[in-house]
Amino acid sequence: MLTALADDSWWYDLTGVNATLVDDDETLTLVDAGLPWHGNKLIAGLSDAGYELRDLDRILLTHFDLDHVGGLTAFDGVDVTIYVGERDAPLVTGEEAPPLDNHKGAFQRLVSPLRNVPDNDVVPLADGDTVGSFTVYHTPGHTPGHVCYVSESLSLGLLGDLVREDGGRFEPSPWLLSYDTAAVARSISEFADRSPDFEIAIPGHGVPFEKNGSAKLGRLAATL
Repeated sequence: MLTALADDSWWYDLTGVNATLVDDDETLTLVDAGLPWHGNKLIAGLSDAGYELRDLDRILLTHFDLDHVGGLTAFDGVDVTIYVGERDAPLVTGEEAPPLDNHKGAFQRLVSPLRNVPDNDVVPLADGDTVGSFTVYHTPGHTPGHVCYVSESLSLGLLGDLVREDGGRFEPSPWLLSYDTAAVARSISEFADRSPDFEIAIPGHGVPFEKNGSAKLGRLAATL
C-alpha cells in the first residue's frame, strides 16, 4: 500500500516494515527495500505514484537487515545505485558475514540464506555525507552501520530502525533487535541534537508522523 505524505514523498506500508519513495528534486529515490517478497510491491508503488521503473535513480538503505535489504534484487538490471552506511556496506555486498559473537549478528547470519546479493553498485556513506538533498547521520546501535537521512529542503527525516513508532510515540530500538542498546540511546540523543528540524518522520516500523517529527524524536531523547 502506498500513501502520499507530501507532494514529493510516499510511504510504503509493507505490512510490518516501511519503505519510502521520494522525488528529491526530480531524482527518484527509494529508501529501504523490504523483505525478499516485497520487490513486486515496491515496483508497483512506482506506478501508483505516477512513475515508471526506469525513473528510479537511487536506493538509500538505512541499514543491513533482511527486512530492509531483501527486495534489492528486484532492481537488478535497473540503472540504480545503492547507498548504505559504510559499516554495513560489506554485509550488503556479501563481502562480509554478520558476526556470530553478537545476538543480533547471529540472527542476521541465520536468515542470510533468504536473501541474494544485489547486482547494482553499492556506495558506502560516512557521517556528514550528502546524497542529493539528504544529509547522512551515522546512528549506530541497531546495527553498526545504521544511518538516518534528513532532507532539510523537504522537511523529511528517514529514521530507519533507530526508533519505531508505537502508540503515537517513538520508542528506541529494543535489545532483541539491536547490536547495542546503549549505542542506540546515544545515537538518538546525538541525532536529535545535531539534526535540523523536520516535519515528516518515517521510522522503519510503525506509522510515520506527518507533522512535528523532529519534536517527537526530541521528546524521546529527553527521556534517555
